[in-house]
Amino acid sequence: MELLCPKNWTDYELLDCGEFEKMERFGKYITIRPEPQAVWPKIYSSTDWEKEAHVKFVPKSSSSGDWKKLKQMPEQWDINYKLGDKNLVFRLGLTSFKHVGVFPEQAVNWDKIYSFLNSKNNVKFLNLFAYTGGASLAARAAGADVTHVDSIKQVVTWANENMQKSNLDNIRWMIDDALKFVKKEVRRGNLYDGIILDPPAFGHGPNGEKWQLEDNISEMIQSVLQILNPKQHLLILNAYSLGFSALVPENLLKPFATKNKSELKVGELFLPAKSGIKLPLGVWGSLNKSV
Repeated sequence: MELLCPKNWTDYELLDCGEFEKMERFGKYITIRPEPQAVWPKIYSSTDWEKEAHVKFVPKSSSSGDWKKLKQMPEQWDINYKLGDKNLVFRLGLTSFKHVGVFPEQAVNWDKIYSFLNSKNNVKFLNLFAYTGGASLAARAAGADVTHVDSIKQVVTWANENMQKSNLDNIRWMIDDALKFVKKEVRRGNLYDGIILDPPAFGHGPNGEKWQLEDNISEMIQSVLQILNPKQHLLILNAYSLGFSALVPENLLKPFATKNKSELKVGELFLPAKSGIKLPLGVWGSLNKSV
């Protein structure tokens, strides 16, 4: 099992985490947000947290809340991520559901995607549950034909904005339920050389389709594997769930790996804090085969 974390990201830093919160720097601005996995005590004092932070998210319910401004800062701002000789740009914002527009731990996967696709011609890449498009930007920066699928129109619009800020173009945007889209691709006989999926624990499609990770992940993976090019491929599965072991993606992906002689790896994603704590952020599994 491999433990993976982003490295050398100038515009992002986890400063400390604990007592169900995390303090992060995004560019020039420091946020405090809820974090259900941070069950240990904080390393820095709560006084230091509030002194350093620009803004703190205060939950009103399990799915929404308000931002309390502690220092002056804008509602929206940009950060950068270097990918080879490319520069990805992400517009961030203070949303009512605690997110700011990027999952920093995913930078590890952007590196994998860019490295795998960059030396290949005429490759197709699919990003499912694609959010604001970090993986889509990485694949497009590598020259791939990219399809980006998310069920929320506003989030797809946000991803399109990131594409333009990153001086990229021609990503195919799909507002659709991820499982329904994959099943349509199976029927069409389409194949992809790269696929990433980062499904939420709970969610809904554009027409109210219900998604629950434990109930739907097996069906999703079986369908996804039918549209993965068996001759050359990179598949990345992320699972952010408090109850999932890395053996879950291993068991889901192993039959395909054995049949197609694909390299199977599993592990955990984490973010290292400046304070010395490591914050776990889900398990992952990958299939890799090059020709």
